[in-house]
Amino acid sequence: MKSENAKALYIPDARLLDPVGGRDARGALFVDAAGRIAPVPAKLPPASKLTVIDRPGLVVTPGLCDVHVHFRDPGATDTEDLVSGCAAAANGGFTRVVTMPNTTPPTDTPDLVRRARNAPGAAAVFPCACATVGRAGKACAPLEALEEAGAVAFSDDGAMVSDPEVMRVVMLRAKKLGRPVMDHAVLPSLQQGGIVRDCPAARTFGLPLFPPEAEVEAVRADIALCRATGCALHLQHLSCAESVALVRAARAEGLPVTAEATPHHLALAAEDIPGNDGDWRMNPPLGTRADVEALRQGVLDGTLTVFATDHAPHAAAAKAKGFKAAPFGVIGLETAVGVTWDVMVRQCGLAPLAWAAAWVVAPNRLIGLPPPTLDVGAPAELAILAPDDEWTVDPAKLASKSRNSPWLGRTLRGRAVATYRRGRLRAPTL
Repeated sequence: MKSENAKALYIPDARLLDPVGGRDARGALFVDAAGRIAPVPAKLPPASKLTVIDRPGLVVTPGLCDVHVHFRDPGATDTEDLVSGCAAAANGGFTRVVTMPNTTPPTDTPDLVRRARNAPGAAAVFPCACATVGRAGKACAPLEALEEAGAVAFSDDGAMVSDPEVMRVVMLRAKKLGRPVMDHAVLPSLQQGGIVRDCPAARTFGLPLFPPEAEVEAVRADIALCRATGCALHLQHLSCAESVALVRAARAEGLPVTAEATPHHLALAAEDIPGNDGDWRMNPPLGTRADVEALRQGVLDGTLTVFATDHAPHAAAAKAKGFKAAPFGVIGLETAVGVTWDVMVRQCGLAPLAWAAAWVVAPNRLIGLPPPTLDVGAPAELAILAPDDEWTVDPAKLASKSRNSPWLGRTLRGRAVATYRRGRLRAPTL
């Protein structure tokens, strides 16, 4: 039942990008008071029953979906919780997010899955549950019960399941459920405490080096298990050129392998690290300029079909300890549109529809959901974007509880200005 206070929404002129139907055209968009996309009526509702968004340069897409976020709930809600994380998502144009299970305690029980799935917030939460009990990598988690409770995927994100026999069992059981296994593909035995790729900052501050083989060999091993089990495999936050090549070959072979590119790995290289700044420490670390170019090419040629932020909040005091002592991770939900549109569309020539597909179609299909659409009659689930807006990333204006971002104080071009979901318009920057 609609609320008596519900309003229709009218956007008289925007670029409408719907990657589901391949639509890229200027036009008007009307959402009725029941929250469905409808033809623009001959006579608009009265002002008291209508919200109008009329400003130049708008782009409207179906709501974006981020399949890789950390909301720290339960366990570290001072850095992010389900409500604040969803608010950050909505500020960034996201109406759906997939939360990772490296919470405290780990999300390896049906009750914790249901708690996340039913969280109130400005975006819909779809939990990814643990692949192994306690994220310890020793025994397969109760995948069937977790899936029944609402888990859309399985991962020990933050820690690779490095025992191939355990991972094989996980993948075989996940395949039976029709759910993907997502992997943080970094072999601890090769990483050996490394935290950064070779670069001036690493040499200046004596930072332990992260060998690219730690990721590349993990990707190779995961693909071999995908080949053996037939389970859908999703490789998270790739950072190395050779990893992209391995995924390209696997997909050409017809294996059910997908992989994601994060905004920070697409935009920044290790050489950009400005100094002993913990906000630039992430796992996997930033790659070389050649790695960045390979990641961009992977997006352009369809090897990397998914964009994802790996939004990873941390307390300011922890990040202030310097690069060597800081925890891994950066936030990214509220800056993702500007970074990826600028790098991939404006600089690299990616078609806007392909950009939208990487934020809408591929992520939803990965987790088994129909993507939202701009078709008449569909429930309205929208991201309203201003790709030409220039704005400075002001930490005081972020919805996230955390501020660990390499973009703080920098000017970005492009941002989300509103989302619409379940009859509610959120427009923090209009």
